[in-house]
Amino acid sequence: MSALRDRVYETLKWRIVEVELRPGQRLVERDLAAELDVSRIPLREALRLLSAEGLVVIVPNRGALVSPFTPADIRDLFDVRESLEVLAARLAAGQADADGLARLRECIVRARDAVRRDDRRDIVTANAGFHSEIVRLSGNALLGTLMRPLDAQLRRLFHLTSDRDPGRQCAEHEELYAAIADGDADRAAACALRHVADGREPTLALAERWTADIDPIEVTRTRRRRPLA
Repeated sequence: MSALRDRVYETLKWRIVEVELRPGQRLVERDLAAELDVSRIPLREALRLLSAEGLVVIVPNRGALVSPFTPADIRDLFDVRESLEVLAARLAAGQADADGLARLRECIVRARDAVRRDDRRDIVTANAGFHSEIVRLSGNALLGTLMRPLDAQLRRLFHLTSDRDPGRQCAEHEELYAAIADGDADRAAACALRHVADGREPTLALAERWTADIDPIEVTRTRRRRPLA
């Protein structure tokens, strides 16, 4: 049963992260069970796991929906990023080895190629990989543990804002990479802070496209399958 639950969990998680299932969209158990060819037991177990990660809201005795991504959620996420990602960059600059730098460079190359092809999904994958690699290069296991639950939310945010000047983001990643490669911890921290902070207001502006006053109880009251916004 756990293998079946895990398959359903992974499928729904990435459909939410890649915004195939949009913020506020109702998750109708009967429809999903039929689509995924599973019973409701592993489906409900998967939904509980997704709820624990903040990707799904479960309304007792009513149903579930994809978690909204409100301006307050975005501000909270940026507040955390401005602390933890800056720390990761500082630590990575102090100990990144040749193999780690090569992996970091490869993320930039992949992002540049995706920008040329205007492949938004690949842009997000490469840029999210860049940030994850810096955390790994920090060598701080506790930091990695703290950042891991945020990974899916960050990737979902990157998909929701994939039209936000990807060329500029690549240029900022180049600057951050250079600081880490030079072993300049202070410059790496400053680049990371500027990169995250500069994205806050544009992201909040874009959020107007997908956020609304979503009432989970109202969403799960009917057979509504589409998001309210």
